[in-house]
Amino acid sequence: MKAKLLNVLTVCVVTLAVLSPELVVFGIIWERHLDLVKSQNLADEVNKANTDALALVPQTEGTHSPQTSIQFSDRNVVHQMLSVAEEYKFATILQWFFLLTPICVGLGILFYDRYLVHRAALLKEQVEMLERLWQQSIEQ
Repeated sequence: MKAKLLNVLTVCVVTLAVLSPELVVFGIIWERHLDLVKSQNLADEVNKANTDALALVPQTEGTHSPQTSIQFSDRNVVHQMLSVAEEYKFATILQWFFLLTPICVGLGILFYDRYLVHRAALLKEQVEMLERLWQQSIEQ
């Protein structure tokens, strides 16, 4: 049973190792694509907000009001860009977590199995040594 489980885990780890570069590249490209789409949407929103703000401003006020609306829209864009950057960082962390978790679990099982084999070998050696000592004490 352990041999079958070990073989299945080995196949899974090797498959993951072969497919992981493709998954990482696809994830990076997809994130860049989403960032591009979001930045285009933000640029469209800023342009729309600027044209709306300029259309709503009466001509008698001068240049103070459009600058204020532009500053508010710039702050909005900066805030939205920061939220996009935070989402990107979270997505990257999540991506690495899903990539490394199966590998770590597989290696943990492999090392634990090797540890159990090592411990069984040490126990067997100790039992053999005690049996020899016991045989020597009987013979004396």
